[in-house]
Amino acid sequence: MKKKINIEICVDSIQSALAAQNGGASRIELCDNLIGGGTTPSAGMIELARKYLTIDINVMIRPRSGDFCYSPLEIEVMKRDIEIVKKYGVNGIVIGVLKPNGEIDINIMKELIELSRPLTVTFHRAFDMTKDPFKSLDILIDLGVERILTSGKESKAMQGIDLIRELVTRAEDKIIIMPGSGVNEENVRLIIDNTGTEEIHLSAKKRIESIMEYRNDRVDMGGSLIVSEYDNYFTCEESVRNITKILNNIK
Repeated sequence: MKKKINIEICVDSIQSALAAQNGGASRIELCDNLIGGGTTPSAGMIELARKYLTIDINVMIRPRSGDFCYSPLEIEVMKRDIEIVKKYGVNGIVIGVLKPNGEIDINIMKELIELSRPLTVTFHRAFDMTKDPFKSLDILIDLGVERILTSGKESKAMQGIDLIRELVTRAEDKIIIMPGSGVNEENVRLIIDNTGTEEIHLSAKKRIESIMEYRNDRVDMGGSLIVSEYDNYFTCEESVRNITKILNNIK
């Protein structure tokens, strides 16, 4: 019997969401601002994604880029965003809140999880910024979180593959461990084979040149040029389809 591997594609546009679905993804993680690690998408984005997609949609709930230690006002924003997201018929939310000492903020997480139900809950890569991954794993199991997205506390999942494998073993069937970061067509089979996970997370993004003809190269909108305004990044349908074919052959 073939092993069923769920493929989650993180996207920050409707174009990418459709490419993920057409390529065979099981689910999307819908975000804004992937360059900043992903923040909460607009209500319009969520509504249209649900209108045009038949696959599952998990929505990022993150009020800003940067660290995962949030002020009381930012927590209020997150709560309001969860209430809004629930109106659009999505399947889950993606959250993560830490204390300054690198531990999971259990009290805040309890509030957000309770508010989010009956949606599923994924704890995002804030996990990779926790001090003790095994203590954090136990906490998230106790909280009833369905899934952890992790790169194994390294920049890329390939570098953290040993820790990911240990987390999968310890998690048993209590919680899903989903590797992400730097996953691509060349390494996805290796990551699956060496961790035993049944879910994988990636963006499969491709640079697309802007259609702008007139360009003012003296100005950059973010104040510092990280990515050019004339570079757009969208999920590549062909890459998703290739990964789907690779994973469909795993027994």
